[in-house]
Amino acid sequence: MEASKSYEYKVQVKTGDKKGAGTDANVRIIFHGEDGQKSEPQTLDEFFRNDFEAGNIDSFLIGLEQNLDKIVSIELWQDGAGFFAAWYVDWVEVTIEKTGDVFIFPLFRWIKENYHYRIQHLDTCLPKNDPYYQQREMELEEKREMYKLAVKVQGAPIQVKEIPSDEQFSFDYKWNIAKRKIQMIATSKLHMLLNGANWESLFDLTNVYSDAFGEPEGVKKWSNDIYFGSQRISSMNHSLIELCTAMPHKMNITEDELKPFLEGWSIQQVIKANRLFIIDLKDIKDIPVRSPELILTCPIALFFLNGKKQLVPIAIQLFQEKREDNPVFIPTDPPHTWLMAKMWYNLADASYHQSLTHLAFTHLLMEGVCVVTHRQLSQSHPIFKLLAPHFLYLIAINTRGLDLLVAPNGWVDKTMAIGIKGMFSLIARGINIWRMDTHGTLPEDLKRRGLLNTNILPGYHFRDDALLLYQAIKNYVSKYVKLYYDKPEKIFDDWEIMTWGNELTKSREKGGCGILGVPNNGKFATVEDLTITLTSIIYTCSVGHASTNFPQYDEYAFPPNYPACLKGTPPKDKSPLTENDILIALPDKPTTLDIMTVTKILSDRGTNSIGDFEVQYIFDPPAKNIVNEFREELKDISKTIKERNKKREPPYIWLDPDFVPNSISI
Repeated sequence: MEASKSYEYKVQVKTGDKKGAGTDANVRIIFHGEDGQKSEPQTLDEFFRNDFEAGNIDSFLIGLEQNLDKIVSIELWQDGAGFFAAWYVDWVEVTIEKTGDVFIFPLFRWIKENYHYRIQHLDTCLPKNDPYYQQREMELEEKREMYKLAVKVQGAPIQVKEIPSDEQFSFDYKWNIAKRKIQMIATSKLHMLLNGANWESLFDLTNVYSDAFGEPEGVKKWSNDIYFGSQRISSMNHSLIELCTAMPHKMNITEDELKPFLEGWSIQQVIKANRLFIIDLKDIKDIPVRSPELILTCPIALFFLNGKKQLVPIAIQLFQEKREDNPVFIPTDPPHTWLMAKMWYNLADASYHQSLTHLAFTHLLMEGVCVVTHRQLSQSHPIFKLLAPHFLYLIAINTRGLDLLVAPNGWVDKTMAIGIKGMFSLIARGINIWRMDTHGTLPEDLKRRGLLNTNILPGYHFRDDALLLYQAIKNYVSKYVKLYYDKPEKIFDDWEIMTWGNELTKSREKGGCGILGVPNNGKFATVEDLTITLTSIIYTCSVGHASTNFPQYDEYAFPPNYPACLKGTPPKDKSPLTENDILIALPDKPTTLDIMTVTKILSDRGTNSIGDFEVQYIFDPPAKNIVNEFREELKDISKTIKERNKKREPPYIWLDPDFVPNSISI
């Protein structure tokens, strides 16, 4: 409308990009100034324009009699008129035209019919300081009704009981997995794989990778011991390896048998020089498989850092117990027998990776944290604003992924030896081991495994790059937390953060999230307690997930490289095997196609890079400065990693900040 009065105010309104966010209702606003000053109600309406459509920014020029020097709050409501009355608002910005002063009012909430919402300038405060406390409590109660906690699978982490409409994709998101699978097959020449035949040769298999998919890294390198070693430290299951400080008693091998692979050193010399490493997959012992004819190994393996600073496997025992039919395989065994031992090792590793490293320890644990955050922290709370960008699409992708991939007769049941029964059995075991203060806190996890010292195991690219990002996130979180909790009593007096910590740690049996190892068991007493917790969450949703998700196509798409299912039985002795033995063990052509398409989709990245938030929740100027400092630090880290990658073969691209998304969105 035309401004016709003495003082002009420009109002911009950003309607959220959510399903059903736009409104046809009549919208009104009141400006509140200092000392009780306020405007008359003003209608926000522009003739001949469809205002307040989802995702749009609408501008209005308002003329008033009053001269408001400051606008300390607004009062906003809609009258429910029209067919589509519900309205979700991201923010309102008011500019005093005379002075150019700008006042921003973040909402990020649904405006229900005829309720007058009062929003402060910047709308960032702890609950004790909120002048509209009753509104705050009302909104939290509403969110607790929308975001209910539930154990959907016995023994699994807490999830949301029903996906709230707010969490649904507002568009046909690119990760509509079922639809994309059909499109990918149709646009490639891979429909020929649907006939169900087994592979005639490894050459036959390597020739199926078309331009539509690209050749995965594993095709050319899968038989190479150096590549097998690099998979332990620079691929998707990067945090199982430990420094070996003594020969494991349960491995049935002597020093004389190992000596040919130690470049003239003794075992004790290698251990003393920090050049011997171990992975023990004991946690998957006795996990069920989806059918009686399938077998899951439970291996233990030793790795040696050779003189060229390359990590190579020197011993693989496929089951935990010393038995005559459970030999320790070594690199000098018949070539295809050694290859088969590595494949059966990777079968176990894949089962651990998909169940725990990927699904449980990122997707599912963080869904519980996301739900608790919505339930216990107001949109006005500074910690909600810090965390919210890192939960974008998380519940939606979990719901879609679980329905399609981790469901009876879904992708996991078709392509993995453990199937969903074994997967959830392993998840139930893993979440009773995982702790936020060790597994979820990178330096502590590295210390636990004897690998915090970066001079030990050079070439551990995941560690070297992840430490840079972890420290940047911690710096960011620490400065942000100190901004709002400059005195310890502010933490004690913040009942929202206390109930948040309580629900994070309360056992699943009692209706909580049940996360172990939250500092001070969620009864936060110091800035450091909060910093460690929030850093762990942001790191897991961004760096942790990126590093374990995006290499999947390169590793899984060529089944001999990283099989998730093998037919037949693992070798029980060192008799020579042949290429045909490997072919017989591999998944058939349709299953391979299923593995290729889904891992290709899962390896795609489509949301913004870390620090470049899709939705900007933080408007408080000092906090915005902290965000900008974080972004600058990430730029420097990106330059550092790009320089490192010039000298790496192959480059480790997964943790370049340009590549790491903010959230678990696929």
